[in-house]
Amino acid sequence: MKAKVNEGCISCGSCVGICPEVFRFNNKDIAEAYQDVTEEVMDKAKEARDSCPVSVIDIEA
Repeated sequence: MKAKVNEGCISCGSCVGICPEVFRFNNKDIAEAYQDVTEEVMDKAKEARDSCPVSVIDIEA
């Protein structure tokens, strides 16, 4: 599965803190998804998406 951080990220770091296996900060200090979402981290990735205060994370097949 793929995760995507859409425009509007406020750089809060919630997703990076919850699921660093999928999310990290880029060189502009904006969160990005840099790895696919595997079964092993699916729950953490969904928690990161659901914890995003501005709802800019999508997870799709």
